[in-house]
Amino acid sequence: MQGLPLTRLVSHLSQRCSAGQLRAFQPALRVPILNSGLPDFTYRALLVDAAGTLLVPSEPAAEVYLRYGSKYGVNLPTSEILSRFRRAYNSPWTLTSQRYVGDGRPFWQNIVTQSTGCDSSLLFEEIYDYYAQAAAWYVAPGAHAALQRLKDSGLKLGIVSNFDTRLRPILKDLGLDQLFDTIVISAEIGVEKPNPIIFEAACQELGVLPEEAVHVGDDRRNDIFGARDAGCFAWLWGMDVLTFDEVSRKMLHEEEYDDPDSDAILSPIS
Repeated sequence: MQGLPLTRLVSHLSQRCSAGQLRAFQPALRVPILNSGLPDFTYRALLVDAAGTLLVPSEPAAEVYLRYGSKYGVNLPTSEILSRFRRAYNSPWTLTSQRYVGDGRPFWQNIVTQSTGCDSSLLFEEIYDYYAQAAAWYVAPGAHAALQRLKDSGLKLGIVSNFDTRLRPILKDLGLDQLFDTIVISAEIGVEKPNPIIFEAACQELGVLPEEAVHVGDDRRNDIFGARDAGCFAWLWGMDVLTFDEVSRKMLHEEEYDDPDSDAILSPIS
């Protein structure tokens, strides 16, 4: 950690130490610790993941694939389609340097083919077009109000997403695009999470340092490890935070943190 700026060092320690451990560093750091257990600084920006965090599919993918695939001869049970989908999605993608290049069609055509066992381009286009519609998604409950509250408080808001070029129209149709000060999409920037460059780019566009930002996402590798490697705080959706109201309260330091070893936890990360 030699050579790290003080704010980056505090961020690094606070993500890995309990309050009791951090207090041992306090004399050397000369950073005051509040009674709440939080360091004496405020977050300046919130970054959020799109699909799986801010946006939720309106229907299970296997049901969508079967509904469209049935007229092309697909008669697999949804459990089998789901299993095939997960296997295909988690397999290495070697055709291009990243999964989502431009509109992402080559990647998604492979997913549809592998999931359904049907290589019809017509089937693929129907499914692809379905997921380009706002109706295929819904906004996480309470997200709009919580994000507006953070924006009104002066925080900068950004999206950092591994997605193709369909994302911007979807966000616009859902009334979300005006909430965010920046939207960084892997297909546009040419870098995918967990590469820290994509988080650094978002922070740069927002005019904040990485250690002044929190990223929230549902993927431990892409969202948590990637954001932390960039120097951001990171909260795992569904574990560290369960709702956007909780995100809002934590960002504004309105939430108490329980420490099993002490009376508080400095880091908001489990």
